Amino acid sequence: MTSDKSFTRKFNPVGPLEPDDFGYNPAPSADDRVHVLVCVMSANTPQINSSLLKKMTEVREKASELGIPQMAVMTHIDAACGEIQKDLKNVYRSRHLQKKMKDFSAAVGIPVNCIFPVKNYSEEIDMNDEVDILILSALRKIIDFGDDFIEKMETE
Repeated sequence: MTSDKSFTRKFNPVGPLEPDDFGYNPAPSADDRVHVLVCVMSANTPQINSSLLKKMTEVREKASELGIPQMAVMTHIDAACGEIQKDLKNVYRSRHLQKKMKDFSAAVGIPVNCIFPVKNYSEEIDMNDEVDILILSALRKIIDFGDDFIEKMETE
């Protein structure tokens, strides 16, 4: 039995992949590449830890260097804002939510128009069209961003 360094090296979540890491693919196909970077954050969190924001910014900047589109999904919007909890149709009227989105955008660098608010199913027993519309809209944008990235890769 041979001792191959690449088989014994452990995944390091703190550092980047290295060419000698097991499973490293130096020439990934389109199917093997990341097509969209999606950050998920809770609107109900009072403040995001600065070290986490720094890490998110670093990942986003690396994705930018690779041409990968980025977006964010802001969850728990109803728990973060009483007017949204009363009526989900107030999602784009809420000054509190707009401020949360602008603050996150400024901290991480994802444009506000690429941050999609969603309400989590938490207490509902039945499906709710208003909740579904927000979730499906965010998912549709994820798919659209990914499709655009693939088309761009194919033309290069």
